[in-house]
Amino acid sequence: MTRTAVVIGAGIGGLTAAIGLHRTGWQVTVLERAAAFAPVGAGLVLQANGLRCLDALGLGADVRKQGHADVSGGTRRCDGRWLARIEAGVLERMLGTPAIGIHRAALHEILLGALPDGVVVTGAEVRAVTTDGDVTYQNKDMAVQVNADLVVGADGIHSAVRKLLWPEAAAPAHIGVTAWRGVTPVWDGDLAVAISWGRGAEFGMVPLIDGRVYWFAAVNAPAGGPAGDDMARVRARFGNWHDPIPALITATSTVLRDDLACLDKPLTTYVKGRVALLGDAAHAMTPNLGQGANQALEDAIVLACLAGRPDGLTAYDQQRRPRSQQVAKASRMIGRFGQQLENPIAVAARNTIMRLTPPRLALRSMSRHADWRPPPGCEPLSQ
Repeated sequence: MTRTAVVIGAGIGGLTAAIGLHRTGWQVTVLERAAAFAPVGAGLVLQANGLRCLDALGLGADVRKQGHADVSGGTRRCDGRWLARIEAGVLERMLGTPAIGIHRAALHEILLGALPDGVVVTGAEVRAVTTDGDVTYQNKDMAVQVNADLVVGADGIHSAVRKLLWPEAAAPAHIGVTAWRGVTPVWDGDLAVAISWGRGAEFGMVPLIDGRVYWFAAVNAPAGGPAGDDMARVRARFGNWHDPIPALITATSTVLRDDLACLDKPLTTYVKGRVALLGDAAHAMTPNLGQGANQALEDAIVLACLAGRPDGLTAYDQQRRPRSQQVAKASRMIGRFGQQLENPIAVAARNTIMRLTPPRLALRSMSRHADWRPPPGCEPLSQ
């Protein structure tokens, strides 16, 4: 008999899991709360581990065509002084593949296109889930009930599935940081790619394949800060930082704002009965290592590979929980050491350490989190 799966959430992790399950013989339905998809979001960086997951699905080539490979860059102070520089190609030589910057909407479109028509149901708001695989959702004016052999909770940091079946889990914790993300029009100015640090503030930039630039900015701030013009707040905070930061901000028409949060208290299991959590629903992490989407891709590939085994969900939990929670912990520590430092003495010490640490050594320390491959037997899952 054909096994059935319901994936709740049509983000990057949910769609990837759906593709993998479909290609291993499952009948898959994806439930998405949004009524329609729109090209929203900003950019993200796919690292070697995430790209290897997409390669396992046969989608790596398409994604690379839409992505911009890593270039020379490094870390700077807010006045422009370099703390560390890395030439282009170093990461590729270390890991066998470069990191690429890609617009989230472009990646989402590729993933949607890899699923058959009718798999994704939009406007579906989940109302109930049981560990026996029963799912109730509202679609338009009708309540729908289904039963599945597998239910995947891929519905983000504020996961309804986690709230329903993991009532003991702590709510997402705000980390005291507000972040803004923007994408410029096609950029023809000079661009020295860097992450720049100030006191309790950070600004980063990632070139996209079509000539635009994705940038992000973060400051220490309580959640729910003052209402008003977010663009004005970004200009006020970063307008006197080194070039081309002020110009990138000026060229951007809209910004997205988030009060950053994470699951500070790790879950004791990602699995209950027939239900498995993945991505932010399981281990929402800070963005400091750039691993959020990449970890969701890892989850999705491993789940698709193992779910059909009698012990599949137990094996999934045993493989994914230790690694993803360790990456989340490391990301949180990097944020505290980097962007969130405010004390002038601590900032000066951090900058000195950065200047004295050989760049390749620092990159090797960071890149170890990206040095992951799908387990034996989990690739290829391509058709």
